Amino acid sequence: MAVFVAFLVSGLLVQPLNVAFGIWFTQIFVFLGLGWIVLRATGRDPVRYTGLFPFPGLVPVAFGFALGVVNFFAIVAPIQYVSQALLPKAWREIYDVADIFRGQSPLEMALIVASVTLGAPVCEEFFFRGIFFQGLKSHGGPPLRMLVLSAVVFSAFHLDPVGFLARVELGVLFGWLLLRTGSLWPGILAHTANNLVSTVLFFGAKQVESPQEPTTRQEQLAILLFALMGSGVLWALLSATRRFPSLLGPPRPAQVVEAPEPPVQPEPFPGLLRLALPWAFAAVLSLSAYKALDPLGVRLSQIDLRYPLKPVPEDAPDALQAERKALDELRVRARRGEVPLEEYAQERARQSKQPRRDAP
Repeated sequence: MAVFVAFLVSGLLVQPLNVAFGIWFTQIFVFLGLGWIVLRATGRDPVRYTGLFPFPGLVPVAFGFALGVVNFFAIVAPIQYVSQALLPKAWREIYDVADIFRGQSPLEMALIVASVTLGAPVCEEFFFRGIFFQGLKSHGGPPLRMLVLSAVVFSAFHLDPVGFLARVELGVLFGWLLLRTGSLWPGILAHTANNLVSTVLFFGAKQVESPQEPTTRQEQLAILLFALMGSGVLWALLSATRRFPSLLGPPRPAQVVEAPEPPVQPEPFPGLLRLALPWAFAAVLSLSAYKALDPLGVRLSQIDLRYPLKPVPEDAPDALQAERKALDELRVRARRGEVPLEEYAQERARQSKQPRRDAP
């Protein structure tokens, strides 16, 4: 519960200051930091308990990465496509992940991509599989049920109903890798591969200029083709683990897997405070440094919060889409100091007051 509250607070207070900074802040100080404190406060070694150590070797890690790539095309992309087709159009507009890239400077774009492909896999796997899933297992119960429950919680934390089912499947995959290998690293690399492929495809689609948008039937055929080919490769990879068990790392003694966790004694409050202080100090220091080093970015974020914009529908008139694109470009120029902030603020205020004009 404390982690969920901290997640909401960081999302509501920190990420509006700057998306790139906010994502990194959440990953490091919520998922990694709070998780680390909880484990240390209960007398556990965070590195060993979560499966970060010992390192399983390059083969299981490479297998996890390959599984993440193939799983994206075989399962994640089809599920996401169906979800977008079935869920209300308004949801797709509100929960459009492309929004985090709009109006960002090149440095901010690089930080966001790094957080998605590096920060999120490490920090989220540390918390959701290394701590939450491991904790559920230690309380007993069918491993499959615990696996699905942890995957549902993992997906729910993303606050994205459109991608909910796809992330549940990913959570199951990452947890399965932890169960089979005893290490967090194959799941981290599978998580990295999934996010990396989706990021590359997103930016690749932006760069490709097509004279004609693909029809719905063409999209469906492409998704079906990827799903069929990916499923075949996915089946081959999973089948290979039965023939070559070393793909999942060296065999582990049964008693290591099945032994119940010994009872732990939580740290008294002074000890807990001592553990939390370095993380709290680092969090405050990072916030202060950001505000001192990027006052222009802070002021831009304040303008964005003051004048919220309605999402532009996918089938909105060309004039409305061009107007919003021009505003994004104006924000980038204001970010560089090429135009006064007041000019951006006035234009954003004007667009925020406009009635929504849907396509006819």
